[in-house]
Amino acid sequence: MQCPKCESNFEQLHTPFGDVERCQHCQGLWFDMLEHQDLKDIAEGVDTGNPEVGKEYNQIGDINCPVCPSSKMLKMVDIKQPHIWFESCPTCYGRFYDAGEFTDVSEYNLADFIKKFSAVERP
Repeated sequence: MQCPKCESNFEQLHTPFGDVERCQHCQGLWFDMLEHQDLKDIAEGVDTGNPEVGKEYNQIGDINCPVCPSSKMLKMVDIKQPHIWFESCPTCYGRFYDAGEFTDVSEYNLADFIKKFSAVERP
């Protein structure tokens, strides 16, 4: 399977909670449907990529699902943390997180609570 952002190969990481795919180049993460929920407690162990590299790859938005190549991924926002944007497949419901995003989405703290209100556009 290839990364939808940089087209490098994924490596499979085996964890006690299931397997996850990580890109060998950009370090983005692919989760099959609902896998991300089970792996939040060990996010730092699987999301080992450089968040600055992840921010660069986050600019790429028009990508196809690595599992369902004919499906365009949808850009999604985490409701609790609107500064986090990830991609989701409308067919298989898999998710792609750029390097650093999964660790960030797994940690919700006071700073994220404040960011939530500062991200709202005001007229």
